[in-house]
Amino acid sequence: MQLPVFPAGAVEINGAIGVQKEAGGRLHGHLPLFHHGDLDVRSFRMFTRQMIVSGTVKPKEIVKAFGVPMITVKRHVKRYRDHGTKGFYEAKPRHSSAPVLTGEVIVRARRLFDEGRSVPEVAAELKVLGNTLHKAIHAGRLRGQKKERV
Repeated sequence: MQLPVFPAGAVEINGAIGVQKEAGGRLHGHLPLFHHGDLDVRSFRMFTRQMIVSGTVKPKEIVKAFGVPMITVKRHVKRYRDHGTKGFYEAKPRHSSAPVLTGEVIVRARRLFDEGRSVPEVAAELKVLGNTLHKAIHAGRLRGQKKERV
């Protein structure tokens, strides 16, 4: 039986695997297993989930050793099983909706604001969210209702 010998300052994950934090993270077993940079979270997630799927460590050991929520570990294990290592490095698709404030809608909104209408009134008239109008006002694409000074 060969026992792993972990470097000083290493935290034991289980009897066979330990982690040492120095200039980046290092996972150790009988030999150093993996090294990643401090900011390389994707590689860390990929490798720890790979160890879970291969049976080297248990999810609860990762949770205990690194203080991450169990649901996060499970989510990334699923990603690894579904997509493999590339699932940790591919760019996520961005969800975008069609613009609501088109040229014609902006012209109508300006006209209604010039008439002295409030944001809720303009939103109801144009069938857009008030939040959408507020964002356009803050971005400078629309001028809101002029407030009268007393």
